[in-house]
Amino acid sequence: MFLIKKRLVFGFLILLSFSMISAQEIIETKEKVPVDHKKLIFQGDIIYLPIYLNNIVSSNNELLSRDLGVKNKEEFNAKWDNQRFNPYWDESLSFPFQLTFHDTNFSSPVTRKMVVTSRYGWRRGRPHQGIDIDLQTGDSVRSILDGKVRYVGYHGGHGNTVIVRHYNGLESVYAHLSKTLVKENDEIKKGNAIGKGGVTGNARGSHLHLEVRYHGKSINPEYLFEFTTDTKIRSDVLFVTRKWATPRFHRSTRKSKIVIHKSIDDITVFEEQQKKIYTVKKGDTLHRIANRHGLAVSEICKTNSIKYNTVLKIGQQIIIN
Repeated sequence: MFLIKKRLVFGFLILLSFSMISAQEIIETKEKVPVDHKKLIFQGDIIYLPIYLNNIVSSNNELLSRDLGVKNKEEFNAKWDNQRFNPYWDESLSFPFQLTFHDTNFSSPVTRKMVVTSRYGWRRGRPHQGIDIDLQTGDSVRSILDGKVRYVGYHGGHGNTVIVRHYNGLESVYAHLSKTLVKENDEIKKGNAIGKGGVTGNARGSHLHLEVRYHGKSINPEYLFEFTTDTKIRSDVLFVTRKWATPRFHRSTRKSKIVIHKSIDDITVFEEQQKKIYTVKKGDTLHRIANRHGLAVSEICKTNSIKYNTVLKIGQQIIIN
C-alpha cells in the first residue's frame, strides 16, 4: 500500500512539473536554487514542492528575475563610464522612447517634506534640466530607486555630484552636495543615503538639484514621478516624447500640465487634440510667436512647412502645437 501511494505521489509531481514548464515556455534553465516551498496535501501526505524564480531565461533574453528588473543587460552596462558626467554625449536619441518601471513608488530624495523651489524648464534665459528641492546643508540625500553608482565627482555648476544608473536605463543626478557617501560601482537600494545636501557649484542657497536622464537626455522629473507624500511613479510603462525632454517647452516658475502617454496611440490622439490655429497679427515674427507659446522656431517651421526667413502676413494662419 505504501509503495502504491509513493508511486502515485511521484507521478503527480512529474505531471505537475511538466504542466508548469509548458506554461512558461522555458527555453533554458540554469542551476536550480529554490527560493521557497509550496505545501500540498496529497492522499493524506504533506508534500513540499520547491519554488524556483531566478533560474529561467526566456527566448527573447528578458530576465524574469524581479530583483533585477532589467529588460536588457546590455543597455544597463552600455557606456559604463566612471569619469565622464555624460558618456552618451555623441549619441542621438530617437523620440518617442519607452520607459518601464518595476516599482510603483520611489523613495523621497530628502528626509524632510519635499518642496520643489524651481522646476524643469527655461530659467533666466537658460535651460534648467532638473528640479530643485529644498533642504538644509548636511541633510541626508537618498537614491530614489535601486541601482548602481556610475559617477562620483565635482562637475562644473553641479558641484559635488553623484549619478546613479537604474535598472531600466534611467539615471538620476544629485547635485550641489556638501559631501558624498558612496563610491563608483556601489550597488544601492532606493532610500539609501548617497550624500549630504549643500551649496557646492553654481547654487543660490542650499538645495538639492535633481535630474533624471536617459541616454544623456534630461527628462522633466515631474513627468515620471509625483513629488508628493505619496511618492508615486506615474505609470509602470510610459513613452517620453520630445516635449518632456526639452526644457524650453516648460517654465521653471510653474508646474507643467502632466499628460502621461502609456502607448503610441496616446501620443497620436494627444497631438491631434493639441493642434491650434494662430492668426498672425501686426508686429508678429516667428521668434515672438515661438516664445509666446513656449515653442522652438524650428518646430513651427516644420509643422507649417515654412522657412526661418519666411515673411509672415497679417491674417495668415499657422498651426501652433
